[in-house]
Amino acid sequence: MARGLRSWLGGCLLVSALGMVPPPENIRMKSVNFKNILQWEVPAFPKGNLTFTAQYHSYKKFQDLCISTALTECDFSSLSKYGDHTLRVRAEYADEHSDWVNITFCPVDDTMIGPPGMQVEALANSLHMRFLAPKIENEPETWTMRNIYNSWAYNVQYWKNGSDEKWLTTRQYDFEVLRDLEPWTTYCVQVQGFLPDRNKTGEWSEPVCEPTTNDDTLHMGSCMSAPKWQAFLLFKDIVERLSPLRPQKDECRQVLTRPFSFTEPLLEARRWSGGYRNPKESQKALLPERIELSTFRVTVPWTKLQCSSLIDSSPLLIRFLGVAFCH
Repeated sequence: MARGLRSWLGGCLLVSALGMVPPPENIRMKSVNFKNILQWEVPAFPKGNLTFTAQYHSYKKFQDLCISTALTECDFSSLSKYGDHTLRVRAEYADEHSDWVNITFCPVDDTMIGPPGMQVEALANSLHMRFLAPKIENEPETWTMRNIYNSWAYNVQYWKNGSDEKWLTTRQYDFEVLRDLEPWTTYCVQVQGFLPDRNKTGEWSEPVCEPTTNDDTLHMGSCMSAPKWQAFLLFKDIVERLSPLRPQKDECRQVLTRPFSFTEPLLEARRWSGGYRNPKESQKALLPERIELSTFRVTVPWTKLQCSSLIDSSPLLIRFLGVAFCH
C-alpha cells in the first residue's frame, strides 16, 4: 500500500511539473484566396481564462506570430504561397502551458477559391458577361488568383429562371457571350473559378438573372448606355452581324484613336483605311485585320455610319461601336 501511495504522489508531481493546461482543440486552417486563418477551440479548463500562442516554422526554428492572445484564431496570410509550412499553437495559463499542436499547410494547394465577381448585361437574345477573378490577400491590389494559377478558367452555369435544367460551359477568358437564347426569357448565370490542371473548382458566385428581348428590339440607346467593358463584345457582334459590308464613304476615312481612360485591357478601334485590296474582296465581308487578345487592339471596318453621329459626345468609342452594331 505504501508503494502505491508513493506511485500516486509521484504521478501527481510529474503532471504538475509538465503542466496541466489542456491543448487547443479542433485545430484547422481556413484559407480562401490566400487569406490564411488558423483557427482552434478553447478546451475545458476550470482554473481560469486561457491565452494562446501560435508559431510557424522558418529557417530551422519556430517564429512567433500571435503571442498570448485571447482570440481563437491567428492570421497567417503573410506566409509564402508555395511549399509546406508547419504551424503550431498551444494554450497558456499563468506560467503553465499545454503541449504544442501542429498542423501542415501548403497555401497554393490548400487554399479555397472564392467566388469570382460577375457583370451581366442582356443585349437582344444574348447575355454579355464579364468575369472578375478573386483578388489575393497581401498582394498589390491588381493581383488576382489568375496571376497565381496559369491554368485559370471559369465554369459558367446558366439556366432559365424557374427551370431545373442547367447548362455548363468552361471558358478561359474574362469576357464571354451566351448567344442564341430564347427571346423574352429570364436567364440566370453563376460562375466559379476552375483549375483544369489540378481538377480543382472554387465557390460559385451568387446567381445573376437578366431577361432577354427580341433581336429586332435592340436600339441605339441601349448600345450607347452599355458599360465600357462591353466594347469588345459589341465588336464581336459587329463582325458577325454586318455582312456583307458596303464600301466606305470618303468622308468617313478618318482614324479614331481615342481610347478609354480606364485600367482594364485597352480596346482601340480604327478604321481599315486601305480600302478593298482587290475587286474580289468587294464581294466579301471585311474581317478585322488583327485581334491581339493581350491588348484587345482590333481593327474595325466602317459601315452604315454617319460621321456626324460620331463626333459629338463621350464615350466616343462606345458610340462608334454602338452605331455600327445597332444600325
